[in-house]
Amino acid sequence: MASDSIGGARTAPEREETAAASGLSAKDSDNVLSVAGDPALSEDVALSLLKRADLPAEALERLGKNSAVLKQRKVKIALVEHPKTPRHISLPLVRQLYTFDLVQVALTPTVPAGLKRAADEALCNRLETISSGERLTLSHRASGRVAGELLCDAEASVVRAALENPRLTEAFVVCAVMSPDAPDALIEAVCHHAQWSLRREVRVALLRNEKTPMARALEFARSLPVTQLREILQSSRLPGNVKEYLLRDRGMCPR
Repeated sequence: MASDSIGGARTAPEREETAAASGLSAKDSDNVLSVAGDPALSEDVALSLLKRADLPAEALERLGKNSAVLKQRKVKIALVEHPKTPRHISLPLVRQLYTFDLVQVALTPTVPAGLKRAADEALCNRLETISSGERLTLSHRASGRVAGELLCDAEASVVRAALENPRLTEAFVVCAVMSPDAPDALIEAVCHHAQWSLRREVRVALLRNEKTPMARALEFARSLPVTQLREILQSSRLPGNVKEYLLRDRGMCPR
């Protein structure tokens, strides 16, 4: 991922330009629009404008079409994160952001829900093309949805890290465990996880997965009502002999 360049101190004209842009009021709409569309607009002035909550939508439109400042990574992020940026401007920009800028957008409270979903989707679409180190970092830092996708990663360390993501929800864990592509590392980790292995719905999902170890399947089966266990095992991918054993253990005759 590209890193930010470190610029020198701003010149006096740049400071004056930034101050002037900051001082424009909502009533100075013509001046705001002129500044936003100026092809010579600097990064500092663009960022100063984008800090304003009262910036008119038309000014955001002009910034979104100002190719000069859109070359700047920070301007793209600020434009996407501005609550008034029209969706037809912000959505295409989301797909141009770097991986960890997408994480920032997805976790920023003021960003509209639709854009957060778009950022998560863009991240999920990149998971197969980024390094294992980046995926490991995403497991810790990204949203619950991205962590849920990473539960089926080929790297066991990534899977374990995703299970510890504080934004991960039970629904994502259940979905991953139920997946036909659930890796051995995921089933093993969930079966022994101090938090997830105690959840009722997670246990049900594990009893439907053919990779769940016999000892753990027996423990989970004993924690459920017998009628529910029979229903679960009817659609389970566990081997037939394992299902029969679990039913006999609970005093039921296999059908």
